[in-house]
Amino acid sequence: MNRIFATKAGSDVYRLRIPWRPFSNDAAPLLSSQNAGNPEKGSEAKQYDIAIVGGGMVGLALACSLASRPLTRHLNVAIIDSNPALGRKHFIKKEDLPDPRVSTITPATISFFKDIGAWQFVEQHRHAYFDKMQVWDYTGLSYAKYNARDADKEVLGCVVENKVLLSSLLSRVQETVLPKKIYPSRLNSMSILPNSSSSEVDSMLSMTALFTHGRLAKLELEDGNSLYAKLVVGADGGKSRVRELAGFRTTGWNYSQNAIICTVEHDVENHCAWQRFLPSGPLALLPIGDKFSNIVWTMSPKESSEFKSITEDNFLKAVNHALDYGYGPHPTPSILGSSDLFSWLKGGISKSANDCFEIPPKVVKLASERMAFPLSLRHANDYASKRVALIGDAAHTVHPLAGQGVNLGFGDASTLSSVISEGIAVGTDIGEVSLLKKYEADRKPANVMMMAVLDGFQKAYSVDFGPLNILRAAAFHGAHHISPLKKSIISYASGEMRLPLFA
Repeated sequence: MNRIFATKAGSDVYRLRIPWRPFSNDAAPLLSSQNAGNPEKGSEAKQYDIAIVGGGMVGLALACSLASRPLTRHLNVAIIDSNPALGRKHFIKKEDLPDPRVSTITPATISFFKDIGAWQFVEQHRHAYFDKMQVWDYTGLSYAKYNARDADKEVLGCVVENKVLLSSLLSRVQETVLPKKIYPSRLNSMSILPNSSSSEVDSMLSMTALFTHGRLAKLELEDGNSLYAKLVVGADGGKSRVRELAGFRTTGWNYSQNAIICTVEHDVENHCAWQRFLPSGPLALLPIGDKFSNIVWTMSPKESSEFKSITEDNFLKAVNHALDYGYGPHPTPSILGSSDLFSWLKGGISKSANDCFEIPPKVVKLASERMAFPLSLRHANDYASKRVALIGDAAHTVHPLAGQGVNLGFGDASTLSSVISEGIAVGTDIGEVSLLKKYEADRKPANVMMMAVLDGFQKAYSVDFGPLNILRAAAFHGAHHISPLKKSIISYASGEMRLPLFA
């Protein structure tokens, strides 16, 4: 039976004293549809520098990021994922209707995709930039409008289908020189042994010997394949098998809420992101191009079951009702008094017609199935241990009300590849816990702060109480009228990890 031996930072850690060089498996190719049938099942185990468990958006982003850096582009990388789409070069048809699973990509993530060479592929498919956003609640007491120009930006974000992001990252990683191989399987077990007493280990030892000395992790897959790696990266989602096998503990809770997602169609094209806070949870209407929008509607599990099964006509009526006069009146600019109260903080931005409350475009057709999934918050107490690092949902799962989840994961991928590159530059073993803890120290504070902000919003809007409603309205009013606060909120939501008013 395989066992995992966890080590604490600073204990039982060694530093290689020999020149660092990547492992070579004689240019193991990326699996394609022609060789995706487990050709090496039962053959001798392979040796890699990095094994990425999870070939989703965040795992492939890490591979692309490694391929884009001079010191990491020649690392030998294994990607372990049973998704059959990874064995096909093209799996998106332009005539397909939009998929309901989308992500709101921040300007910081767009820059990251451009840096790793993946954004050019995104632009070949359907996507929708938006430069304004309107947020309001059901009480009608106030609202907030955000424009990219308020923070000297061109856009606030871009809504992209998850399958487009995945396809774009896969296309990019396929064309890079990064030595990589996809294993179409699932992780079964993982073994990591303590370091041997010797501080120096000959890198020319066999894989078994290096594993015995604690210099490699051993992975066994469900299809019978096994492999060794200096570093195992868990990018395998909220139910991470890597996290489980490595013994990482998590903190979190379920929200007793479900989110319904679907694609809807308008008579006109939507260029704005809309979000209304309702008694049961937020309802978001996000543009995805070609007169289509995406719905993310948070509600109780009982309500989600009802809204998922009602007729299309009744569902569309419910959506339009919720985005218009349903649950309460339209907000007016002066409910909390004249906006002149905040004029001394407006920073010279004049009020215009663009700042007035608008009604979202009517939904006229359902263009996809309705899907529902439960919402929760989970955070790993540690992101790194000996030879293991967690990224994306394997490290943190957040409420979807601001669409920040996958952006946090892309930030993890960028930082981890940077830390690995820095380690290689000074001859450090890339699986050494002290190196991996640098990644954790960089990402954990930013992720925890974003999780706290999103959880705070969720809790603040889960209570319908008169005085609290006034406080929420005052917060909206301030976010709409106080220019420095508005600019800081936009910058923070755009991926610049700075707290409002503390930039």
